[in-house]
Amino acid sequence: MRWIFWTAAAVVGYTYFGYAAWLWVRGRWRSRPVRSSPCWPSISIVMVVRNEASVLPRKLKNLLQLNYPPDLTEILVVSDGSTDGTDRVLSSAAETSPLRVLLNSESRGKAAGLNDAIRAARGKVVVFTDARQQIEVDAVKLLMENFADPDVGCASGELMLGDPDSGEPAKGMGLYWKFEKRIREMESSSGSVIGATGALYAVRGDLLVAVPEETILDDVYLPMHVLKKGARVVFDPRARAWDVPSLGRQREFSRKVRTLNGNYQLLLLAPWLLKSTNPERFGFVSHKLLRLAVPFALGAALVAALLTSGTFYRVALVLQLAFYGLSTLALLGTKRGRLARAADAAFTFVLLNTAAVVAFAHFVTGRKVVWLR
Repeated sequence: MRWIFWTAAAVVGYTYFGYAAWLWVRGRWRSRPVRSSPCWPSISIVMVVRNEASVLPRKLKNLLQLNYPPDLTEILVVSDGSTDGTDRVLSSAAETSPLRVLLNSESRGKAAGLNDAIRAARGKVVVFTDARQQIEVDAVKLLMENFADPDVGCASGELMLGDPDSGEPAKGMGLYWKFEKRIREMESSSGSVIGATGALYAVRGDLLVAVPEETILDDVYLPMHVLKKGARVVFDPRARAWDVPSLGRQREFSRKVRTLNGNYQLLLLAPWLLKSTNPERFGFVSHKLLRLAVPFALGAALVAALLTSGTFYRVALVLQLAFYGLSTLALLGTKRGRLARAADAAFTFVLLNTAAVVAFAHFVTGRKVVWLR
């Protein structure tokens, strides 16, 4: 049982601390700064929507106000069988603004809509975004500066969870997301990012590939194929899009299950990711796959500590139980002080790892995860 405990502890420790430490060392040993400068390629901003009539007017206004030359910009929106008035909003907007719309009468999924948009896009660089998030006015201009470097094939912006005036909350999902973005910054500074931010990322048009039907994580699938073709995927924290910090625990949980299920799906859609043809295989395993193993390692560490004699393992067991107990305080509504912040962080950790277990169950049973608005 001792070796089970230490193996499990090593998996958890490396996933959340060891990989970050390795990236820090790699960044000082082999820094690869992006040779960015003002760059003005023609761009196609594409978005696939379904039943987003309530947020579309605000999003379209946001896109039309971006600080990028209008003569170099096209906005292309695909409606995936919407039934709530989305098509009327898009048709009306197309009459009064330089907006191209593709209205599909049947819902075929986001991947099919992306393929339609990619085929129709005219720009040298395709910018992907979603309906809910608001993009800062200079974000696209800043993102394009990365393409002055011929080695860059994909550039990812930064998703901010919070309000532009008050900033991001330093607790719960906001704290986790800050950790995730720091990992992406370190990956980018010395190599390539494993995936992109779905709310705002851009890819050279000649590096795009068709997205397989029912793909969940297009923002990983497309960037990884950019890597396969020999180009870099970089992260630019200056190019920012803003989203609400939380959609509610139920929706956040469902969204995380879907995302983690997408990581399993990638192994079926792109098995080359685990082969030497993937130049960032080590990063893909460390950043994406090991996080899927963490909840099982946590369970193994708990059981091993319970069944192993000795003072150290008794203390380890008590600490684990105390941590899980702390996470339940967030459910009780503790709102103030350091204890509340610690409880919220513990709860977020438990929530994310529970979502990983549910995603694994969906994967092994073949259950499909639908595209969430």
